[in-house]
Amino acid sequence: MRINPIEFHICNLSYTIRSAKENDAKNLSEIRLQIDGETENMDREKGEAYIDEVGFKQLIKEDTKSVHNLFLVCESNGRIVGFSRCEGNQLKRMSHKVEFGVCVLKDLWGYSIGTNFLKETIRWADKNEIKKVTLNVLETNEKAIMLYKKYGFEEEGVLKKDKLLSDGNYYNTVIMGRFNE
Repeated sequence: MRINPIEFHICNLSYTIRSAKENDAKNLSEIRLQIDGETENMDREKGEAYIDEVGFKQLIKEDTKSVHNLFLVCESNGRIVGFSRCEGNQLKRMSHKVEFGVCVLKDLWGYSIGTNFLKETIRWADKNEIKKVTLNVLETNEKAIMLYKKYGFEEEGVLKKDKLLSDGNYYNTVIMGRFNE
């Protein structure tokens, strides 16, 4: 599915959130690799589960066709600096919900890019009669958890000792959901 582009101007940074296009695929492959290496908040370490340009083109093509999927990018000064994706399910019993994921270059944290991805995703979900948006977040990512709660997400459960981080310790994953009645 697609949305209309939206422009933002925050703290001397201008950026646009828009639907991903197939010609974004090469940049998306590069930025995902970079972001995976910048934070342990992601599921992957740098280089794991690598998606190349062809893989991203296929994802974008499928997401554009599907009413249950949404693939957004954030573009600033002609380059992609983050993306979010909602993936739904074709099975009838689960077709009312989507799973949300987001990543933004670390240099651009603090410009509300993640917040604006979330707001546009919620607007899209509400408009398209998607009843539930789910996500997983590392327990140590307190800013993200506070943001999700601010936008109506509730903690639904915890996966204990779910991720092994570079410090050698295991951390919990918080499962959150927002239900639109």
